[in-house]
Amino acid sequence: MVRIGLVGTNWITERLLDGATHVDELNISAVYSRTSERAEEFASKHGIPHQFTNLVEMASSDKIDAVYIATPNSFHAEQSILFLQNGKHVLCEKPLAANSIEVQRMFETAKKHNVLLMEAMKSTLLPNFKVIQDNLYKLGTIRKYFASFCQYSSRYDQYKKGTVLNAFNPKFANGALMDLGVYCLYPLIALFGEPLEVKATGTLLESGVDSSGSVTLKYVDKDAVLMYSKVSNSALPWEIQGEKGTMLITKVSSPENVEIQYNDGSIEVLTAQMPYPSMYYELQEFVDLIEQDKIESDVNTYFNSYTTMKVADAIRKDIGLEFPSDLNEQKQGLGNLLD
Repeated sequence: MVRIGLVGTNWITERLLDGATHVDELNISAVYSRTSERAEEFASKHGIPHQFTNLVEMASSDKIDAVYIATPNSFHAEQSILFLQNGKHVLCEKPLAANSIEVQRMFETAKKHNVLLMEAMKSTLLPNFKVIQDNLYKLGTIRKYFASFCQYSSRYDQYKKGTVLNAFNPKFANGALMDLGVYCLYPLIALFGEPLEVKATGTLLESGVDSSGSVTLKYVDKDAVLMYSKVSNSALPWEIQGEKGTMLITKVSSPENVEIQYNDGSIEVLTAQMPYPSMYYELQEFVDLIEQDKIESDVNTYFNSYTTMKVADAIRKDIGLEFPSDLNEQKQGLGNLLD
């Protein structure tokens, strides 16, 4: 039984708990919140025995073996490293950190202390992503990849009224790219590796984060186009185009339907069943890896997480988007990395 603590008590943590009910080898044993009132309220609601308001105490506690981190992006690196240094396995929400320098430090810490660190990018662990991987060969030579995640944010209405919530605050390394764009980017890296060239355009809000963006990425024999927005909606499917046909996938953040439309007009439906809540699959992967004494996922690998953030850094450089996390010595390192 893997005893896991929760760092963060927001809506995504609630969804994780829904998936956790189906993982037999997992026990939710602790929760952290900044206030004792919120920690006690959340723990009482979900039957969690231990509460913490101090992360250092939680990290050194013998009540947990691992943690799930669901705090704002700017806290991911510091909090993950704290738990890793205390020998705790870490499942950290996407994006793994604010920039690739932080990601590198996180993985170095995990290796040093021989503990698991995995990015909670759920889409690549869902049954239909395996379907995509297993059937790419049917498309022949792949020529184009297109992914769109444009979802109007209810928080944008509040932003327009003058209230800047976390989602539109650069202090927390947020914005359209970090919230939605990475869902388009991560599967591309997982399927085809690191691109040769990255070019991006985007629109910045007065708060200092991006509201939307478009990216083109060049490979030796193919190119990719990504579109993302928090201020408009899109119903376009995710496409992978080959010389023999095109694979269409609905919902890039959580692949639900997969089919191939061949050049001759025929259609092959490939959709796999998903009997459990979407966040079950990342939890099951995380627990399985711990039980196998592995410190890296074969799916959400170090390479995929690092390269995704490295490309995100390049996108931000193109559109002029900076976070406080990039400053000082990290900014110098980031500049060297992208030059």
